[in-house]
Amino acid sequence: MQNKISKHVLAGMYAVVALAAPGLAVAQDALDSGDTAWMLTSTALVLFMTIPGLSLFYAGMVRAKNALSVMMQCFTICCLMTVLWVLYVYSLAFGDGSAYVGGLGKAFMAGVGVDTLSGTIPESVFSMFQLTFAIITPALIVGAFAERMKFSAMLWFMGLWVTLVYGPICHWVWGGGWLGEMGVLDFAGGTVVHINAGIAGLVAAIVLGKRAGYPHSPMKPSNLVLTMVGAAMLWVGWFGFNAGSQLAADGVAGMAMAVTQIATAAAALTWMFIEWKSHGKPSALGLASGAVAGLVAITPASGFVGPMGALVIGIASGLGCYLAVVKAKRAFGYDDSLDAFGVHGVGGVIGALLTGVFVADGLGGAGLGEGVTMAAQVGKQVVGIVATIVYCGVVSFIILKVLDRVIGLRVDEQAEQEGLDLVLHDEQGYNL
Repeated sequence: MQNKISKHVLAGMYAVVALAAPGLAVAQDALDSGDTAWMLTSTALVLFMTIPGLSLFYAGMVRAKNALSVMMQCFTICCLMTVLWVLYVYSLAFGDGSAYVGGLGKAFMAGVGVDTLSGTIPESVFSMFQLTFAIITPALIVGAFAERMKFSAMLWFMGLWVTLVYGPICHWVWGGGWLGEMGVLDFAGGTVVHINAGIAGLVAAIVLGKRAGYPHSPMKPSNLVLTMVGAAMLWVGWFGFNAGSQLAADGVAGMAMAVTQIATAAAALTWMFIEWKSHGKPSALGLASGAVAGLVAITPASGFVGPMGALVIGIASGLGCYLAVVKAKRAFGYDDSLDAFGVHGVGGVIGALLTGVFVADGLGGAGLGEGVTMAAQVGKQVVGIVATIVYCGVVSFIILKVLDRVIGLRVDEQAEQEGLDLVLHDEQGYNL
């Protein structure tokens, strides 16, 4: 998130201007109705990505006996993250603190009132916009362990994960922490959201183990129409995700929207054509997966690159994520049910790295910082990627192992065979 100006700095500027020229003071620190309207819209768009977008995307990809359970998980995560966010996670992410985590000065939304501003928008709007990121990030992880985790274990894991992993890493990048101060570029969540969720998903898939029968038994998607509808909702909602991250209705937001469209289309076509060449026919699931891969990869770059950079990022993510999903998963044998790591983890890494390349003004980007070379910026991006992978991977593993010891992570084999819809919720997604 670029162009985030500290509320305290704004307050100081306001005081100085007020003393020197009271008539000008209001203009220096005032709510902008256009920016606010755009951010209200963006907040709704990003929430739309999770429920219903991601819920439908995942529900259509699992087997019929587990479709409702996946939607239940996404919906419940939305509720749980909202409560934890207002209690203390917003403060951990954006409160004043150390270089590694915010303090508790904003716990219980302390100091966030009707007239409190964050830049040119109400802090309440800024907080709710950031909340939608904290909702979708853990919801993405669901795709890696779908069809086999206990609902109670999922709730405990997500609550601890957003506290111990998401909050600190968000602070590192966007809340005034050490990665942001170093100059790591992540406009809308390549590290904070996608690498973070992808690595946590991979760790969860490995710790839980493979689904019963995987990979020998057929595990066909229950309803690819739902998956395509969900993918379309994700695509539309992602404009709020990326263009909204400018926190203003301006030219940068406009370019972020444009490059999001370009990269997504390029990635979708790349995946489709590779699959067509390899298997003889293009698939709807491949097209949708490619689109999401492009959305993921352009996320960290969206406020920094131009149209041609977006085109290359889209092609690279379509190719890279296809290889991760089709080749790497088979080679290493892990059961990432809905390819959370293959799409979000790998796509996030591709996007974060290429942001350091295509930000250069000679390649149509916004330009490198003064005295910063492309090699130096790519090096900073690598630091951000590695730090996120290591911290998220280690802490996620510890949380999962502790929960497995205390309450158990996985349903038994009989429950897995019967399906989580009936066993965990006594309901069915499909009454066939």
